[in-house]
Amino acid sequence: MWNDVFAVQIPLPEKVFRTVLIYALIVVIIRLGGKRGLATMNTLDFVVVFLLASVVENALVGEDNSVLGGVVSAVTLVAVNRAVTWLIDVVPLAQRVLEGRPTTVIEHGEVVQSALRKLKMRSSELDHAIRSQHGDDLEEIEHGELTPSGQFVLTLKPDEQSSTKADIAALEQRLKNIESMLSGQR
Repeated sequence: MWNDVFAVQIPLPEKVFRTVLIYALIVVIIRLGGKRGLATMNTLDFVVVFLLASVVENALVGEDNSVLGGVVSAVTLVAVNRAVTWLIDVVPLAQRVLEGRPTTVIEHGEVVQSALRKLKMRSSELDHAIRSQHGDDLEEIEHGELTPSGQFVLTLKPDEQSSTKADIAALEQRLKNIESMLSGQR
């Protein structure tokens, strides 16, 4: 029994190679899926993710059902992911290839239709992003983009931006100056 639990049933280099290969394949598949998938996963997307895990399981583990084989695969996945993350942080080309670039979807209050088509995004998803970032209307947005991580970053037009505490403090000071000037004229 203990032999079956801990004895690796395929060579360790093959186990590591299988894990790295499947990791790379999944990265490519998700990268080809695009940013929109990361931004708005729905029920169907979750089903695909769960089934994808099941589909690649045999390719990942092979004939090895041992605990040690699972540990080797898990450690390899974490190590490869750590190495890829480091590479993305250090090499700009790796970041561009593996993560992509932001896509502008709104410019000067207008939707960039070609970008929505490229992202396979519906207008309702864009409206939801605007509302979730406290925008009321598309025309309030100066610039909007979908980042490689799937997040919407929206910048309001200057006239639509909220006041900061510093803005209010500056106005209060100006009012005090005006009051002081007016009281000096009486």
